Amino acid sequence: MMIENVLKPIVDSNTRILIIGSMPGKQSLEKQQYYGHPRNHFWPIMNALLGNCPDTYDARLAWLQSHHIGLWDAIAYCEREGSLDAAIRNEVPNDFASLFQTYPHIECVLFNGGKAKQVFKKHIGFDVLEARDYFQMPSTSPIPGKNIKTFEQKIEAWSILKQYAQKAT
Repeated sequence: MMIENVLKPIVDSNTRILIIGSMPGKQSLEKQQYYGHPRNHFWPIMNALLGNCPDTYDARLAWLQSHHIGLWDAIAYCEREGSLDAAIRNEVPNDFASLFQTYPHIECVLFNGGKAKQVFKKHIGFDVLEARDYFQMPSTSPIPGKNIKTFEQKIEAWSILKQYAQKAT
């Protein structure tokens, strides 16, 4: 079944760090929220790194943006049964060339998991990142995978975000 990613990029002229996921899961799409599954580790990791994460979704987005952090996904459309990245087929990427042209101040890209980076590399290529730093982070998904890390290990790996967030202020 073809699925459209209806979540728009959360990016503005102050964004310095862009977190790129693969494709929202079914529950996130239904809620119209990035990382909308209650067991996803994304928001708890952001709270551990930046502190004082709000409870409501709109406040969370504003809070991320106050830290110069934006969100988008590598995939605009795909075929997928369920919510697993492993089930994604025939993906169509989002238009990152236009995004980076519109927002040239993005200096760091963090890929949330291997699938996001794989899709980006395959369909867009790293040339579009030019002089930007980019890193693959452990997935914030709570679904056990082959390279599963503990919550504490995820926080440690994602802590690179703090150095860019502090630099942006």
